[in-house]
Amino acid sequence: MNDLRIRAATPDDLDTVLAFWKVAAEGTSISDDRNGVERLVARDPAALILAEHDGELVGTVIAGFDGWRCHLYRLAVHPERRRLGIGTALLAAAEERFVRLGGRRGDAMVLQRNETAQHAWRAAGYAPEDQWRRWVKPLTD
Repeated sequence: MNDLRIRAATPDDLDTVLAFWKVAAEGTSISDDRNGVERLVARDPAALILAEHDGELVGTVIAGFDGWRCHLYRLAVHPERRRLGIGTALLAAAEERFVRLGGRRGDAMVLQRNETAQHAWRAAGYAPEDQWRRWVKPLTD
C-alpha cells in the first residue's frame, strides 16, 4: 500500500483507536479503556503506532520498550485491509523504533487460538518459544 501513513498516536486519537480495536483486534485486555491507553501514550508517546490510509485508521501496533525488553502488543489491521502490507509496515516501524532505542529482540503477545495472527507473526520472522509460559496476576478488581 503506497500511500500508507505511519505515525505515533496522539491523545486525540484514543477514542478512535479503542473503537478500531473492537473491530480489528482479537480478544480484549484489562487495559482496553480510555484510562489505560491514555497512560500508555502519556508515559511513552511513541509506543502506540498507527497506520492510516486516506485519513482512515487501518492498523495499530504497540511497541513498548522498558529499557530492557521490546514488547509488541495490539498488532491489528482492519479485516477488510488485511494482506496489503499494513501489518508489515507497522512491524517495520516498531522494529526500527526498538533498534533506535537499543533493543535487541522483540517479543509479541499472540493468542493461542488466533491462528490468523500466528501465521502473520511467523511470516514476519517471529516464532513461539515453547520453553516460556506467561504468568499473570491482575492488580486491580
